[in-house]
Amino acid sequence: MSTDAPTSERSRIAELSDGFVDELCRLSPITAIWVGRADPGDTRLDDLSPDGLAAVSAMARRAVADLTAAPSTGTSDDVAREVILERLNLELDKYDSGWAHADLNVIASPLQNVRMLFDIMPTATDEDWGAVAGRMAAVPAALAGYRQSLRDAAGHGKVAAVRQVDKCAEQCATYAGAGSDPGFFSRLAASADRQGPLGSALTEGAAAADAAYGELGRFLATDLRPRAPQRDAVGEERYSLASRDFLGDTIDLAETYRWGWQEFLAIEAELRQVAERVAPGQGPAGAAAALDADPAHRVHGLDALQAWMQDLSDTAVAELGRTHFDIPEPLRTLECRIAPPGGGVGAYYTGPSDDLSRPGRMWWSVEPGREDFPTWRETTTVYHEGVPGHHLQIATATYQRAHLNDFQRLMAGTSGHAEGWALYAERLVRELGYLDDDGVLLGMLDSQLFRAARVVVDIGMHLELEIPPGTDFHEGERWTPQLGLEFLLTRTVTDPAHCRDEIDRYLGWPGQAPAYKVGERVWLAGRESARRRHGAEFDLTAFHTAALNMGGMGLGPLARRLATL
Repeated sequence: MSTDAPTSERSRIAELSDGFVDELCRLSPITAIWVGRADPGDTRLDDLSPDGLAAVSAMARRAVADLTAAPSTGTSDDVAREVILERLNLELDKYDSGWAHADLNVIASPLQNVRMLFDIMPTATDEDWGAVAGRMAAVPAALAGYRQSLRDAAGHGKVAAVRQVDKCAEQCATYAGAGSDPGFFSRLAASADRQGPLGSALTEGAAAADAAYGELGRFLATDLRPRAPQRDAVGEERYSLASRDFLGDTIDLAETYRWGWQEFLAIEAELRQVAERVAPGQGPAGAAAALDADPAHRVHGLDALQAWMQDLSDTAVAELGRTHFDIPEPLRTLECRIAPPGGGVGAYYTGPSDDLSRPGRMWWSVEPGREDFPTWRETTTVYHEGVPGHHLQIATATYQRAHLNDFQRLMAGTSGHAEGWALYAERLVRELGYLDDDGVLLGMLDSQLFRAARVVVDIGMHLELEIPPGTDFHEGERWTPQLGLEFLLTRTVTDPAHCRDEIDRYLGWPGQAPAYKVGERVWLAGRESARRRHGAEFDLTAFHTAALNMGGMGLGPLARRLATL
């Protein structure tokens, strides 16, 4: 289970992979910011116009040709080539489909990406704030290019559904400053508390960026919406490509749908047993209500939520890093923050910068006005987003400079690999004895149940599949968004606001929602295969270390690599 020893010279495949990352960071300043390779003096944003998308695609085609022709030095090189070619070929297929130009959804499209990059830009010095001001001033041009791509895609009949257009227009209004509320950028500029030329640059840049989001919102509502389809389902052809994007593999959608139902019903049965212990005779919904009302399982206020997150995360890093995982010192810092308003509800993670000067961060996005937060529901989320979940996995890959090329360390991840590991981490925490409270266990089981529901609902809604017998839910009918929401509200104990947000997410991000359970399936199968091969000599810590040190990849390469551990 040991990793390959570092070599003294870079192979041609490693050089090409490193070079691709360098060139992409030059073409995509947003990517450079996310991976922590932004030049401090660079205030550009991406060219999101058709010309900008074409330039990135052309670079990817050159890289595919060069990597395919490059000689290999052995197994590590073969794996590195497989990992990057899988991702680049997928990106080229997306570009050729025309849907890359139409990229618009409520959670992860250029609309959100431009705004969110300001969450991770450094703000410690005047120079940092000068870069923020410059990037804010560049927002109007970036969003103008984005509008051009959306308009061109619409001319070819490719437009996100009305639901996504409407919700994204609402997000733009929030970012721009709705009613009497200041815009996101105006609040950011005010938080700098700078005077003189820098203060003026921040104020002017913020006003321009807020206005640009207002203009984008009006474009969505008045120009794009009349051309958007009412139907949310994307159909099998588009869904299959999107599924490949998130999984890094091609799966049998019919088999996965059937398996998702099996997983859901099995988890639901155990959840009902735990609910009976929590609140006898009241069922899962009654148990959830009892826990929600229990002060011992609730915190009040955003400051208390942030403090609770940070304390639990710090404890997990300290304890699991001492007993079950090898966590290098530079990776032991994980910041927990409340996300700015305007995005979807829930938690998410942003990875550290390449040099680790910017730590990994766990963000919690809450609906406006909410003050009470049930910790029994969210304990497992902290493990999912932090340690042993996303932070341990993603930061470990970033740290593996001696063994992995830059693409493997910084850009090779897929939802199947990352979310699959994070869901596996939730299960692992239970196996290691950290969920002995029935309330917290109920929250973990609901998390698992919700992810199984995602497999069923996402594939079912987009392919408009029939609901099978034996499920006790509208048997024989075909999935619709209305049935999807009813299913989440009645067959899970997840917060209703989150359920509604989730349906919008699934319908705009086809193929991503099943990545959690499908990825976990691969991680569990790989572990059990290794356990059978090694018998009594199987070492779980060594397995985890070797697996995490491989870096990100698609589920196809992952399954093949796990089979060698």
